[in-house]
Amino acid sequence: MAQRGGGRGNEYQRQQQALRRAQEQQARQVERSRKEAEAASKRRERERKAAYQEQQAEQAQVRTIGVEHEVEQLGQLLRDALVGDPPTTFERRRRTYTPTVLDERLWSRPEPSPRWEGFAPPEPGGLSAVLGLGRKRYEAEVAEARVRFDEAQERHRRTEEKRLEAQERKRAEHRQGEEQALAEVTAFNRQLDEEREAYRAGEPAAVEAHLSAVLSASAYPLGFPHEHRVAFRPATGDVLVEIHLPPEGIVPAAKGYRYVKSRDETNVLPRPEKERKEIYASVLAQVALRTVYEILTSDPDKIINGVILNGHVKTVDRATGQEVSPCLVTLSTSREQFGKLRLSQVDPAACLKGLNALVSPNPYDLEPIRPIIEFDLTKYRLMDSMDVVAGLDSRPVLVQLTPTEFEHLIRQLFEAIGMEAWNTQASKDEGVDAVAVSKDPVFNGECIIQAKRYSKLVGVESVQALAGVVEHKRAAKGILITTSWFGRASHDFARQHGRLQLIEGPELKYLIKEHLGKDVIPGPVPPKRRPSR
Repeated sequence: MAQRGGGRGNEYQRQQQALRRAQEQQARQVERSRKEAEAASKRRERERKAAYQEQQAEQAQVRTIGVEHEVEQLGQLLRDALVGDPPTTFERRRRTYTPTVLDERLWSRPEPSPRWEGFAPPEPGGLSAVLGLGRKRYEAEVAEARVRFDEAQERHRRTEEKRLEAQERKRAEHRQGEEQALAEVTAFNRQLDEEREAYRAGEPAAVEAHLSAVLSASAYPLGFPHEHRVAFRPATGDVLVEIHLPPEGIVPAAKGYRYVKSRDETNVLPRPEKERKEIYASVLAQVALRTVYEILTSDPDKIINGVILNGHVKTVDRATGQEVSPCLVTLSTSREQFGKLRLSQVDPAACLKGLNALVSPNPYDLEPIRPIIEFDLTKYRLMDSMDVVAGLDSRPVLVQLTPTEFEHLIRQLFEAIGMEAWNTQASKDEGVDAVAVSKDPVFNGECIIQAKRYSKLVGVESVQALAGVVEHKRAAKGILITTSWFGRASHDFARQHGRLQLIEGPELKYLIKEHLGKDVIPGPVPPKRRPSR
Protein backbone atom coordinates (compact mmCIF):
# COMPACT_ATOMS: atom_id res chain seq x y z
CA MET A 1 0.00 0.00 0.00
CA ALA A 2 2.83 2.34 0.81
CA GLN A 3 4.40 1.72 -2.58
CA ARG A 4 1.16 2.44 -4.40
CA GLY A 5 0.80 5.73 -2.53
CA GLY A 6 4.38 6.59 -3.31
CA GLY A 7 3.81 5.85 -6.99
CA ARG A 8 0.85 8.15 -7.06
CA GLY A 9 2.97 10.91 -5.47
CA ASN A 10 5.68 10.49 -8.07
CA GLU A 11 3.14 10.65 -10.86
CA TYR A 12 1.72 13.85 -9.45
CA GLN A 13 5.18 15.37 -9.26
CA ARG A 14 5.90 14.39 -12.84
CA GLN A 15 2.65 16.00 -13.93
CA GLN A 16 3.49 19.17 -12.03
CA GLN A 17 6.93 19.28 -13.56
CA ALA A 18 5.48 18.77 -17.04
CA LEU A 19 3.00 21.52 -16.40
CA ARG A 20 5.76 23.88 -15.25
CA ARG A 21 7.87 23.06 -18.32
CA ALA A 22 4.89 23.71 -20.57
CA GLN A 23 4.22 27.01 -18.83
CA GLU A 24 7.86 28.01 -19.07
CA GLN A 25 7.95 27.06 -22.72
CA GLN A 26 4.80 29.06 -23.36
CA ALA A 27 6.27 32.05 -21.48
CA ARG A 28 9.46 31.79 -23.54
CA GLN A 29 7.38 31.65 -26.69
CA VAL A 30 5.37 34.71 -25.64
CA GLU A 31 8.60 36.56 -24.80
CA ARG A 32 10.14 35.54 -28.11
CA SER A 33 7.02 36.71 -29.97
CA ARG A 34 7.10 39.98 -28.04
CA LYS A 35 10.75 40.57 -28.90
CA GLU A 36 10.13 39.69 -32.55
CA ALA A 37 7.19 42.08 -32.68
CA GLU A 38 9.25 44.79 -31.00
CA ALA A 39 12.13 44.21 -33.42
CA ALA A 40 9.72 44.31 -36.37
CA SER A 41 8.20 47.54 -35.03
CA LYS A 42 11.64 49.10 -34.67
CA ARG A 43 12.56 47.93 -38.14
CA ARG A 44 9.38 49.43 -39.59
CA GLU A 45 10.05 52.65 -37.69
CA ARG A 46 13.60 52.77 -39.08
CA GLU A 47 12.28 52.12 -42.57
CA ARG A 48 9.56 54.77 -42.16
CA LYS A 49 12.09 57.26 -40.84
CA ALA A 50 14.52 56.47 -43.65
CA ALA A 51 11.74 56.84 -46.23
CA TYR A 52 10.64 60.14 -44.63
CA GLN A 53 14.21 61.47 -44.62
CA GLU A 54 14.68 60.39 -48.20
CA GLN A 55 11.43 62.13 -49.16
CA GLN A 56 12.47 65.33 -47.38
CA ALA A 57 15.87 65.26 -49.08
CA GLU A 58 14.20 64.74 -52.46
CA GLN A 59 11.82 67.64 -51.81
CA ALA A 60 14.75 69.87 -50.92
CA GLN A 61 16.46 68.81 -54.15
CA VAL A 62 13.31 69.46 -56.18
CA ARG A 63 12.98 72.93 -54.66
CA THR A 64 16.63 73.58 -55.44
CA ILE A 65 16.12 72.51 -59.05
CA GLY A 66 13.09 74.81 -59.22
CA VAL A 67 15.10 77.80 -58.00
CA GLU A 68 17.90 76.98 -60.45
CA HIS A 69 15.31 76.85 -63.25
CA GLU A 70 13.96 80.27 -62.25
CA VAL A 71 17.43 81.78 -62.35
CA GLU A 72 18.12 80.07 -65.67
CA GLN A 73 14.96 81.65 -67.09
CA LEU A 74 16.06 85.07 -65.87
CA GLY A 75 19.37 84.60 -67.65
CA GLN A 76 17.85 83.90 -71.07
CA LEU A 77 15.11 86.53 -71.34
CA LEU A 78 16.79 88.16 -74.31
CA ARG A 79 17.74 84.88 -75.97
CA ASP A 80 14.14 83.64 -75.75
CA ALA A 81 13.00 86.61 -77.80
CA LEU A 82 15.72 85.99 -80.41
CA VAL A 83 15.08 82.27 -80.93
CA GLY A 84 11.36 82.07 -80.15
CA ASP A 85 8.37 82.96 -82.26
CA PRO A 86 8.65 86.24 -84.16
CA PRO A 87 6.99 89.32 -82.69
CA THR A 88 3.31 89.84 -83.38
CA THR A 89 2.60 90.94 -86.94
CA PHE A 90 -0.53 92.14 -88.67
CA GLU A 91 -0.77 88.81 -90.47
CA ARG A 92 -0.58 86.83 -87.24
CA ARG A 93 -3.30 89.04 -85.77
CA ARG A 94 -5.72 88.14 -88.56
CA ARG A 95 -8.62 85.87 -87.69
CA THR A 96 -9.98 82.98 -89.72
CA TYR A 97 -13.54 81.73 -90.01
CA THR A 98 -14.10 77.99 -89.74
CA PRO A 99 -17.72 76.83 -90.29
CA THR A 100 -19.18 74.47 -87.72
CA VAL A 101 -21.67 71.66 -88.36
CA LEU A 102 -24.88 71.56 -86.33
CA ASP A 103 -25.39 68.31 -84.47
CA GLU A 104 -29.04 67.46 -85.27
CA ARG A 105 -29.14 64.05 -83.63
CA LEU A 106 -31.49 65.25 -80.89
CA TRP A 107 -34.09 66.41 -83.40
CA SER A 108 -33.46 64.32 -86.55
CA ARG A 109 -35.16 61.10 -85.46
CA PRO A 110 -38.99 61.17 -85.43
CA GLU A 111 -40.85 59.02 -82.95
CA PRO A 112 -42.58 55.95 -84.44
CA SER A 113 -46.18 56.59 -85.51
CA PRO A 114 -48.92 54.81 -83.53
CA ARG A 115 -50.11 51.57 -85.20
CA TRP A 116 -53.68 50.32 -84.98
CA GLU A 117 -52.43 46.84 -84.25
CA GLY A 118 -51.21 48.07 -80.89
CA PHE A 119 -54.65 49.31 -79.89
CA ALA A 120 -57.13 46.86 -81.56
CA PRO A 121 -58.76 44.38 -79.14
CA PRO A 122 -58.67 40.67 -80.03
CA GLU A 123 -61.66 39.44 -82.01
CA PRO A 124 -63.93 36.79 -80.46
CA GLY A 125 -62.86 33.27 -81.42
CA GLY A 126 -64.06 29.69 -81.20
CA LEU A 127 -67.65 28.88 -80.32
CA SER A 128 -68.35 32.49 -79.29
CA ALA A 129 -67.51 33.67 -82.79
CA VAL A 130 -69.73 30.97 -84.36
CA LEU A 131 -72.69 31.72 -82.11
CA GLY A 132 -72.13 35.52 -82.28
CA LEU A 133 -71.74 35.74 -78.55
CA GLY A 134 -69.83 38.80 -77.19
CA ARG A 135 -70.17 40.71 -80.42
CA LYS A 136 -71.54 43.84 -78.78
CA ARG A 137 -68.81 43.85 -76.17
CA TYR A 138 -66.17 43.48 -78.88
CA GLU A 139 -67.61 46.40 -80.85
CA ALA A 140 -67.60 48.52 -77.71
CA GLU A 141 -63.93 47.63 -77.11
CA VAL A 142 -63.13 48.50 -80.72
CA ALA A 143 -64.79 51.90 -80.32
CA GLU A 144 -62.78 52.60 -77.14
CA ALA A 145 -59.58 51.47 -78.83
CA ARG A 146 -60.36 53.71 -81.80
CA VAL A 147 -60.63 56.72 -79.44
CA ARG A 148 -57.30 55.87 -77.79
CA PHE A 149 -55.69 55.34 -81.20
CA ASP A 150 -56.95 58.73 -82.44
CA GLU A 151 -55.64 60.43 -79.28
CA ALA A 152 -52.27 58.75 -79.70
CA GLN A 153 -52.11 59.90 -83.32
CA GLU A 154 -52.92 63.47 -82.26
CA ARG A 155 -50.22 63.39 -79.59
CA HIS A 156 -47.76 62.04 -82.13
CA ARG A 157 -48.69 64.80 -84.58
CA ARG A 158 -48.15 67.51 -81.96
CA THR A 159 -44.88 65.94 -80.87
CA GLU A 160 -43.68 65.84 -84.48
CA GLU A 161 -44.65 69.46 -84.99
CA LYS A 162 -42.64 70.45 -81.89
CA ARG A 163 -39.67 68.36 -83.04
CA LEU A 164 -39.70 69.93 -86.49
CA GLU A 165 -40.13 73.40 -84.99
CA ALA A 166 -37.21 72.81 -82.62
CA GLN A 167 -35.12 71.47 -85.47
CA GLU A 168 -35.86 74.48 -87.65
CA ARG A 169 -35.28 76.84 -84.73
CA LYS A 170 -31.90 75.27 -83.99
CA ARG A 171 -31.00 75.43 -87.67
CA ALA A 172 -31.96 79.11 -87.79
CA GLU A 173 -29.98 79.83 -84.60
CA HIS A 174 -27.00 77.98 -86.03
CA ARG A 175 -27.21 79.89 -89.32
CA GLN A 176 -27.50 83.15 -87.43
CA GLY A 177 -24.53 82.25 -85.22
CA GLU A 178 -22.45 81.29 -88.24
CA GLU A 179 -23.36 84.48 -90.04
CA GLN A 180 -22.50 86.52 -86.96
CA ALA A 181 -19.18 84.71 -86.51
CA LEU A 182 -18.32 85.28 -90.18
CA ALA A 183 -19.37 88.93 -89.93
CA GLU A 184 -17.23 89.45 -86.80
CA VAL A 185 -14.18 87.86 -88.43
CA THR A 186 -14.74 89.86 -91.60
CA ALA A 187 -15.21 93.11 -89.68
CA PHE A 188 -12.13 92.45 -87.53
CA ASN A 189 -9.96 91.70 -90.55
CA ARG A 190 -11.36 94.71 -92.41
CA GLN A 191 -10.51 96.92 -89.44
CA LEU A 192 -7.10 95.27 -89.23
CA ASP A 193 -6.52 96.04 -92.92
CA GLU A 194 -7.47 99.65 -92.27
CA GLU A 195 -5.08 99.73 -89.32
CA ARG A 196 -2.42 98.20 -91.56
CA GLU A 197 -2.86 100.96 -94.13
CA ALA A 198 -2.94 103.59 -91.39
CA TYR A 199 0.24 102.07 -89.98
CA ARG A 200 1.94 102.25 -93.38
CA ALA A 201 0.92 105.91 -93.52
CA GLY A 202 2.53 106.49 -90.12
CA GLU A 203 -0.66 107.48 -88.29
CA PRO A 204 0.18 107.63 -84.57
CA ALA A 205 -2.93 105.83 -83.30
CA ALA A 206 -2.35 102.86 -85.62
CA VAL A 207 1.36 102.66 -84.81
CA GLU A 208 0.70 102.83 -81.08
CA ALA A 209 -2.07 100.20 -81.23
CA HIS A 210 0.13 97.76 -83.15
CA LEU A 211 3.13 98.21 -80.86
CA SER A 212 0.92 97.81 -77.79
CA ALA A 213 -0.31 94.50 -79.24
CA VAL A 214 3.31 93.45 -79.81
CA LEU A 215 4.40 94.23 -76.26
CA SER A 216 1.26 92.64 -74.77
CA ALA A 217 1.96 89.40 -76.66
CA SER A 218 5.54 89.18 -75.41
CA ALA A 219 5.78 86.14 -73.12
CA TYR A 220 7.75 86.58 -69.89
CA PRO A 221 8.12 84.28 -66.87
CA LEU A 222 5.51 84.33 -64.14
CA GLY A 223 5.71 87.44 -61.98
CA PHE A 224 6.76 89.87 -64.72
CA PRO A 225 4.48 92.90 -65.24
CA HIS A 226 2.98 93.54 -68.69
CA GLU A 227 2.08 97.21 -68.25
CA HIS A 228 3.35 99.67 -70.83
CA ARG A 229 2.49 102.91 -72.59
CA VAL A 230 3.46 103.87 -76.12
CA ALA A 231 3.48 107.19 -77.99
CA PHE A 232 4.62 107.75 -81.56
CA ARG A 233 6.07 111.01 -82.90
CA PRO A 234 5.32 111.09 -86.64
CA ALA A 235 7.51 114.14 -87.23
CA THR A 236 10.64 112.24 -86.22
CA GLY A 237 9.60 108.60 -86.39
CA ASP A 238 10.52 108.13 -82.73
CA VAL A 239 8.59 105.85 -80.40
CA LEU A 240 8.35 106.80 -76.76
CA VAL A 241 7.72 103.72 -74.66
CA GLU A 242 7.38 103.39 -70.92
CA ILE A 243 7.52 99.88 -69.49
CA HIS A 244 7.15 98.49 -66.00
CA LEU A 245 10.13 96.44 -64.95
CA PRO A 246 9.93 93.49 -62.55
CA PRO A 247 10.65 94.28 -58.89
CA GLU A 248 13.85 93.17 -57.24
CA GLY A 249 11.97 90.28 -55.64
CA ILE A 250 11.87 88.55 -59.03
CA VAL A 251 15.35 87.19 -58.21
CA PRO A 252 15.02 84.19 -55.85
CA ALA A 253 16.46 84.94 -52.43
CA ALA A 254 17.31 81.25 -52.02
CA LYS A 255 20.20 79.65 -53.84
CA GLY A 256 19.03 76.19 -52.83
CA TYR A 257 17.63 73.99 -50.05
CA ARG A 258 19.28 71.32 -47.89
CA TYR A 259 17.66 68.80 -45.57
CA VAL A 260 19.46 68.20 -42.25
CA LYS A 261 18.65 64.75 -40.87
CA SER A 262 19.95 65.37 -37.38
CA ARG A 263 17.53 68.26 -36.85
CA ASP A 264 14.79 67.07 -39.17
CA GLU A 265 14.54 70.46 -40.89
CA THR A 266 15.08 71.94 -44.33
CA ASN A 267 17.49 74.86 -44.36
CA VAL A 268 17.44 77.64 -46.94
CA LEU A 269 20.78 78.29 -48.60
CA PRO A 270 20.69 82.08 -49.11
CA ARG A 271 21.81 83.57 -52.40
CA PRO A 272 24.68 86.01 -51.87
CA GLU A 273 23.53 89.63 -52.09
CA LYS A 274 26.17 90.43 -54.71
CA GLU A 275 24.84 87.66 -56.93
CA ARG A 276 21.25 88.82 -56.50
CA LYS A 277 22.21 92.35 -57.51
CA GLU A 278 24.11 91.11 -60.57
CA ILE A 279 21.18 88.94 -61.70
CA TYR A 280 18.69 91.79 -61.22
CA ALA A 281 20.85 94.24 -63.17
CA SER A 282 21.09 91.68 -65.98
CA VAL A 283 17.30 91.20 -65.96
CA LEU A 284 16.69 94.94 -66.33
CA ALA A 285 19.20 95.17 -69.19
CA GLN A 286 17.68 92.19 -70.98
CA VAL A 287 14.13 93.51 -70.68
CA ALA A 288 15.16 96.92 -72.03
CA LEU A 289 17.03 95.43 -75.02
CA ARG A 290 14.27 92.91 -75.67
CA THR A 291 11.61 95.63 -75.73
CA VAL A 292 13.53 97.68 -78.29
CA TYR A 293 14.21 94.54 -80.34
CA GLU A 294 10.54 93.53 -80.40
CA ILE A 295 9.44 97.03 -81.40
CA LEU A 296 11.89 97.36 -84.28
CA THR A 297 11.51 93.80 -85.60
CA SER A 298 7.73 94.13 -85.64
CA ASP A 299 8.05 97.13 -87.97
CA PRO A 300 8.87 95.71 -91.44
CA ASP A 301 7.73 98.94 -93.11
CA LYS A 302 10.41 100.87 -91.20
CA ILE A 303 7.96 103.47 -89.96
CA ILE A 304 9.96 103.72 -86.74
CA ASN A 305 13.33 105.44 -86.88
CA GLY A 306 14.23 105.27 -83.22
CA VAL A 307 13.09 104.18 -79.76
CA ILE A 308 13.19 106.17 -76.52
CA LEU A 309 12.57 103.86 -73.57
CA ASN A 310 11.99 104.53 -69.90
CA GLY A 311 11.85 101.56 -67.55
CA HIS A 312 10.09 102.07 -64.21
CA VAL A 313 9.44 99.64 -61.40
CA LYS A 314 6.39 99.70 -59.17
CA THR A 315 7.42 98.88 -55.64
CA VAL A 316 7.34 100.07 -52.04
CA ASP A 317 10.02 102.34 -50.64
CA ARG A 318 11.68 100.41 -47.82
CA ALA A 319 12.37 103.63 -45.95
CA THR A 320 8.89 105.19 -46.10
CA GLY A 321 6.57 102.28 -46.90
CA GLN A 322 5.05 104.39 -49.69
CA GLU A 323 4.42 103.15 -53.22
CA VAL A 324 7.02 104.50 -55.62
CA SER A 325 7.81 104.08 -59.30
CA PRO A 326 11.46 105.01 -59.82
CA CYS A 327 13.01 105.01 -63.26
CA LEU A 328 15.87 102.50 -63.35
CA VAL A 329 16.70 102.37 -67.09
CA THR A 330 16.40 104.97 -69.83
CA LEU A 331 17.84 104.85 -73.33
CA SER A 332 17.51 106.36 -76.78
CA THR A 333 18.63 104.51 -79.88
CA SER A 334 18.10 104.70 -83.62
CA ARG A 335 17.14 101.83 -85.88
CA GLU A 336 20.52 102.03 -87.60
CA GLN A 337 22.46 101.98 -84.33
CA PHE A 338 20.46 99.11 -82.85
CA GLY A 339 20.55 97.14 -86.09
CA LYS A 340 24.33 96.84 -85.87
CA LEU A 341 24.12 94.85 -82.63
CA ARG A 342 24.51 91.06 -82.55
CA LEU A 343 22.21 90.55 -79.61
CA SER A 344 22.90 86.83 -79.40
CA GLN A 345 26.52 87.60 -78.55
CA VAL A 346 26.28 90.67 -76.32
CA ASP A 347 26.54 91.06 -72.59
CA PRO A 348 23.26 92.91 -71.83
CA ALA A 349 24.71 95.34 -69.28
CA ALA A 350 27.70 96.13 -71.48
CA CYS A 351 25.40 96.53 -74.48
CA LEU A 352 23.32 99.15 -72.66
CA LYS A 353 26.50 100.97 -71.77
CA GLY A 354 27.51 100.92 -75.44
CA LEU A 355 24.14 102.47 -76.34
CA ASN A 356 24.85 105.31 -73.87
CA ALA A 357 21.85 104.26 -71.82
CA LEU A 358 21.40 105.59 -68.32
CA VAL A 359 21.08 102.81 -65.76
CA SER A 360 20.56 103.13 -62.04
CA PRO A 361 23.93 102.64 -60.28
CA ASN A 362 22.10 100.60 -57.65
CA PRO A 363 18.94 99.21 -59.24
CA TYR A 364 18.52 96.56 -56.56
CA ASP A 365 18.28 99.35 -53.99
CA LEU A 366 15.84 101.25 -56.26
CA GLU A 367 18.15 104.23 -56.73
CA PRO A 368 16.33 106.28 -59.39
CA ILE A 369 17.72 108.06 -62.41
CA ARG A 370 16.29 110.95 -64.41
CA PRO A 371 14.61 109.74 -67.63
CA ILE A 372 15.82 111.05 -70.97
CA ILE A 373 12.32 112.43 -71.48
CA GLU A 374 11.58 114.15 -68.18
CA PHE A 375 7.88 114.76 -68.72
CA ASP A 376 5.32 112.04 -69.22
CA LEU A 377 4.53 112.53 -72.91
CA THR A 378 2.37 109.46 -73.36
CA LYS A 379 -0.70 110.47 -71.39
CA TYR A 380 -1.90 113.25 -73.64
CA ARG A 381 -2.73 110.87 -76.43
CA LEU A 382 -4.80 108.80 -74.06
CA MET A 383 -6.71 111.79 -72.70
CA ASP A 384 -7.57 113.76 -75.82
CA SER A 385 -7.36 113.50 -79.57
CA MET A 386 -6.30 116.65 -81.38
CA ASP A 387 -7.96 115.62 -84.62
CA VAL A 388 -11.32 115.27 -82.84
CA VAL A 389 -11.35 118.45 -80.79
CA ALA A 390 -9.53 120.86 -83.09
CA GLY A 391 -12.78 122.42 -84.25
CA LEU A 392 -14.18 123.24 -80.79
CA ASP A 393 -14.17 127.04 -80.68
CA SER A 394 -15.04 127.10 -76.98
CA ARG A 395 -11.49 126.07 -76.10
CA PRO A 396 -8.64 128.60 -76.24
CA VAL A 397 -6.29 128.37 -79.19
CA LEU A 398 -2.71 129.12 -78.10
CA VAL A 399 -1.59 130.57 -81.44
CA GLN A 400 -4.24 133.27 -81.02
CA LEU A 401 -2.64 134.57 -77.81
CA THR A 402 -0.35 137.58 -77.95
CA PRO A 403 3.39 136.86 -77.60
CA THR A 404 3.40 138.34 -74.09
CA GLU A 405 0.37 136.32 -73.02
CA PHE A 406 1.93 133.14 -74.35
CA GLU A 407 5.24 133.78 -72.53
CA HIS A 408 3.43 134.41 -69.23
CA LEU A 409 1.38 131.26 -69.73
CA ILE A 410 4.60 129.26 -70.12
CA ARG A 411 6.03 130.87 -67.00
CA GLN A 412 2.89 129.95 -65.02
CA LEU A 413 3.10 126.41 -66.38
CA PHE A 414 6.59 125.89 -64.98
CA GLU A 415 5.51 127.38 -61.67
CA ALA A 416 2.67 124.86 -61.55
CA ILE A 417 5.14 122.07 -62.32
CA GLY A 418 7.06 123.04 -59.19
CA MET A 419 9.77 125.42 -60.34
CA GLU A 420 10.44 129.06 -59.57
CA ALA A 421 10.10 130.99 -62.82
CA TRP A 422 10.34 134.57 -64.09
CA ASN A 423 9.66 136.26 -67.40
CA THR A 424 12.50 138.29 -68.90
CA GLN A 425 12.25 141.78 -70.34
CA ALA A 426 11.43 141.72 -74.01
CA SER A 427 14.26 144.04 -75.05
CA LYS A 428 16.97 142.26 -73.08
CA ASP A 429 16.05 138.60 -73.23
CA GLU A 430 18.81 137.53 -75.68
CA GLY A 431 16.42 134.91 -77.03
CA VAL A 432 15.29 133.98 -73.50
CA ASP A 433 11.56 134.29 -72.72
CA ALA A 434 11.69 132.92 -69.18
CA VAL A 435 14.11 131.59 -66.61
CA ALA A 436 13.21 128.79 -64.20
CA VAL A 437 15.06 127.32 -61.25
CA SER A 438 14.27 123.79 -60.12
CA LYS A 439 13.53 123.12 -56.46
CA ASP A 440 14.88 119.63 -56.95
CA PRO A 441 18.33 119.41 -55.27
CA VAL A 442 19.42 116.86 -57.88
CA PHE A 443 18.73 119.27 -60.75
CA ASN A 444 19.93 122.41 -58.92
CA GLY A 445 20.45 124.80 -61.78
CA GLU A 446 18.95 127.41 -64.06
CA CYS A 447 16.74 126.41 -66.93
CA ILE A 448 16.42 128.73 -69.90
CA ILE A 449 13.03 128.67 -71.59
CA GLN A 450 12.21 129.90 -75.05
CA ALA A 451 8.61 129.94 -76.31
CA LYS A 452 7.71 129.80 -80.02
CA ARG A 453 4.06 130.65 -80.74
CA TYR A 454 4.27 129.17 -84.25
CA SER A 455 1.80 127.59 -86.64
CA LYS A 456 4.47 126.01 -88.83
CA LEU A 457 7.67 124.00 -88.50
CA VAL A 458 10.26 125.42 -86.10
CA GLY A 459 13.59 125.33 -87.91
CA VAL A 460 16.73 123.73 -86.58
CA GLU A 461 18.39 127.15 -86.42
CA SER A 462 16.15 128.03 -83.46
CA VAL A 463 17.37 124.95 -81.61
CA GLN A 464 20.99 125.79 -82.42
CA ALA A 465 20.47 129.36 -81.22
CA LEU A 466 19.07 128.12 -77.89
CA ALA A 467 22.11 125.86 -77.51
CA GLY A 468 24.35 128.93 -77.88
CA VAL A 469 22.42 130.82 -75.20
CA VAL A 470 22.60 127.82 -72.84
CA GLU A 471 26.36 127.68 -73.25
CA HIS A 472 26.72 131.47 -72.91
CA LYS A 473 24.61 131.60 -69.77
CA ARG A 474 26.11 128.35 -68.44
CA ALA A 475 22.61 127.14 -67.75
CA ALA A 476 21.89 123.61 -66.63
CA LYS A 477 19.30 123.12 -69.36
CA GLY A 478 17.48 124.76 -72.24
CA ILE A 479 13.83 124.12 -73.13
CA LEU A 480 12.30 125.18 -76.44
CA ILE A 481 8.50 125.12 -76.41
CA THR A 482 6.30 125.60 -79.44
CA THR A 483 2.65 125.38 -80.35
CA SER A 484 3.70 123.63 -83.59
CA TRP A 485 6.37 121.01 -84.17
CA PHE A 486 10.07 120.35 -84.81
CA GLY A 487 11.75 118.43 -87.59
CA ARG A 488 13.97 115.40 -87.22
CA ALA A 489 17.13 117.49 -87.57
CA SER A 490 16.08 119.52 -84.53
CA HIS A 491 15.43 116.40 -82.46
CA ASP A 492 18.77 114.89 -83.51
CA PHE A 493 20.62 118.08 -82.60
CA ALA A 494 18.91 118.30 -79.19
CA ARG A 495 19.67 114.65 -78.47
CA GLN A 496 23.35 115.05 -79.35
CA HIS A 497 23.65 118.25 -77.29
CA GLY A 498 22.36 116.50 -74.19
CA ARG A 499 21.05 119.57 -72.32
CA LEU A 500 18.23 120.60 -74.62
CA GLN A 501 14.61 119.53 -74.47
CA LEU A 502 12.04 120.15 -77.18
CA ILE A 503 8.34 120.33 -76.33
CA GLU A 504 5.91 120.28 -79.24
CA GLY A 505 2.24 121.25 -79.41
CA PRO A 506 0.76 117.92 -78.27
CA GLU A 507 3.13 117.70 -75.31
CA LEU A 508 2.41 121.31 -74.38
CA LYS A 509 -1.32 120.61 -74.56
CA TYR A 510 -0.91 117.72 -72.14
CA LEU A 511 1.27 119.68 -69.69
CA ILE A 512 -1.20 122.57 -69.55
CA LYS A 513 -4.07 120.13 -69.00
CA GLU A 514 -2.14 118.24 -66.32
CA HIS A 515 -0.74 121.18 -64.34
CA LEU A 516 -3.02 124.15 -65.10
CA GLY A 517 -6.28 122.29 -65.62
CA LYS A 518 -6.91 124.08 -68.94
CA ASP A 519 -8.03 122.29 -72.08
CA VAL A 520 -6.37 124.10 -74.97
CA ILE A 521 -5.75 123.78 -78.68
CA PRO A 522 -2.04 124.36 -79.38
CA GLY A 523 -2.33 125.05 -83.09
CA PRO A 524 -2.53 123.26 -86.41
CA VAL A 525 -2.06 119.51 -86.65
CA PRO A 526 1.45 118.62 -87.89
CA PRO A 527 1.59 117.21 -91.41
CA LYS A 528 1.95 113.45 -91.66
CA ARG A 529 5.48 112.32 -92.16
CA ARG A 530 6.09 110.18 -95.22
CA PRO A 531 7.22 106.76 -94.01
CA SER A 532 10.76 105.83 -94.92
CA ARG A 533 11.05 102.77 -97.10
